[in-house]
Amino acid sequence: MRYLKYTTYVYLFFGLYFVYDGIVKLSHEDTTYWLSFAIAAMGIAMFFVRRRFAKKMEDRNKKS
Repeated sequence: MRYLKYTTYVYLFFGLYFVYDGIVKLSHEDTTYWLSFAIAAMGIAMFFVRRRFAKKMEDRNKKS
């Protein structure tokens, strides 16, 4: 289960990638830039949610 600690950073990586993709599409006047920014927002939000959940589980395991 140690790998779950590192999978949260995959969400952050994809979020940052889609921010970059959205900026590139915006500069080329592509109309689908909003989709890249929406996926980036979800990826970054999932990073924080997963990190908080992992911290909560770690604290719960320390108590028992």
